[in-house]
Amino acid sequence: MVVKKDGRREPFERRKIIDGILKACEKRPISINEIEQFVDELEREIQEKGVPEIQTRIIGEKVMDKLRQWDDVAYVRFASVYKQFKDLKEFMDQLKELLAKGEPGS
Repeated sequence: MVVKKDGRREPFERRKIIDGILKACEKRPISINEIEQFVDELEREIQEKGVPEIQTRIIGEKVMDKLRQWDDVAYVRFASVYKQFKDLKEFMDQLKELLAKGEPGS
């Protein structure tokens, strides 16, 4: 089971994770095979923990970490939906943070 931000509990649905990643990766150089392999690993990691429930926040952070490794554009797309930025300033702050991490010597 996954525990949503609002406290609701739902069954783990691998398809939801894949769909979210596919939207973020649309027209980006990331193959469906890479996505499915990552979700396989994520699902296996969750099962190995042996816990009956996991916070969606943990899953979302793991997805964002992987997207940041793969492709900055896909990461920003996913983060903009996942983090539900309240305004343009929050979005710009996230972009500035991403750009700073990519600069030499950062």
